[in-house]
Amino acid sequence: MALTPEQTKELRNTVEQRRAALLEEVSEDLGKLRSDRFEDLAGPAPDPGDESVASLISDLDQAEASRDLSELRMLDHARERIADGSYGTCIDCGQDIGFARLRANPAAERCIQCQTQFEKTHAHPNPSSL
Repeated sequence: MALTPEQTKELRNTVEQRRAALLEEVSEDLGKLRSDRFEDLAGPAPDPGDESVASLISDLDQAEASRDLSELRMLDHARERIADGSYGTCIDCGQDIGFARLRANPAAERCIQCQTQFEKTHAHPNPSSL
C-alpha cells in the first residue's frame, strides 16, 4: 500500500529533523577532530599506554564522524526520493516499503526482504586473526 499524503508529510518532517540534528552533530564532530591534538589527548610525556588511549579516542571520533556523514548522505537521498515521488518504493524490487519500517528508518531504500538479501550478499565476515 503506497504512502498516504499524511504519512509522506510525517516522514518528510522526520527526515528533515534528523538531517538538521545530524548537520549539527557533524559540525561538532569536525570541530572536535580539528581541535583535539594528539599531544592534548596523550599528555605531555606519553607512555605507550597513553599513546594507545589517545589513538583509540581519535579513531572513535573519526568513526563517529564517518557514521554521521554516511547517515546524512542517506537522508539526502531520501529527500531526493521524496521530491521525485519515489520515496517509499524499494529500489530493488519496486514494492512498497512499509510505513512502520520508514518510521523506524526514514532513510530506508529497500523493503525488509530486499534489505535482508542485500545484507546477506554484501556482508563481509571478519577474518579470524588467529
